[in-house]
Amino acid sequence: MGSKNYFEDVATEWDTMRKGFFSENVRRKALTVAEIKPGAVAADLGAGTGFITEALLQHGARVIAIDESPSMLDELRKKMGGNPALQCEVGESESLPIEDNSLDYVFANMYLHHVEHPAVAIHHAAQKLKKGGALVITDLDAHEHEYLRTEHNDRWMGFDRGDIAKWYRDAGLEQVRVDCVGETCNSTSSCGGGDASISIFYAIGYKM
Repeated sequence: MGSKNYFEDVATEWDTMRKGFFSENVRRKALTVAEIKPGAVAADLGAGTGFITEALLQHGARVIAIDESPSMLDELRKKMGGNPALQCEVGESESLPIEDNSLDYVFANMYLHHVEHPAVAIHHAAQKLKKGGALVITDLDAHEHEYLRTEHNDRWMGFDRGDIAKWYRDAGLEQVRVDCVGETCNSTSSCGGGDASISIFYAIGYKM
């Protein structure tokens, strides 16, 4: 089963599942480092049922929520109750349905470890930013919990922070920072693979 099918299957349960993995502190940190401003236009890549999108809307941003799972986006629309500041689009990391140079922010939470080519995904996300715009990623540090590949359809077992910083710079982003969120992602294997407690990083860089 690929990531798309996995998320299609768990869409109606995702909010409950997510709360068991990590807390609202992750999105709080992401929005704090971004210094999100009311009226900004932001994309939420791999939006799911709206963990980041919800916070962006609360901060007065207009949001384009993008996910490859239509079922996830259906759940997001229901939750947001037809908010006129929200636009939902089906899309993938290398074919984002957004014009280049059009966004103040791009956010991607727990998205990168599901894409096929992380460096390429970062490059495509950076292209969508206006001058001065920021790309903010929150994701897993490198780990060795193999069961996450089979049980959660993770493509990547987290990332080295040095690689993330390099991919940001290769995408033309500047003032790059990669640091700890101060939160862990926690899960337990359903097939005897053990327990995972993985630190979460944030990365931010600007298009200058």
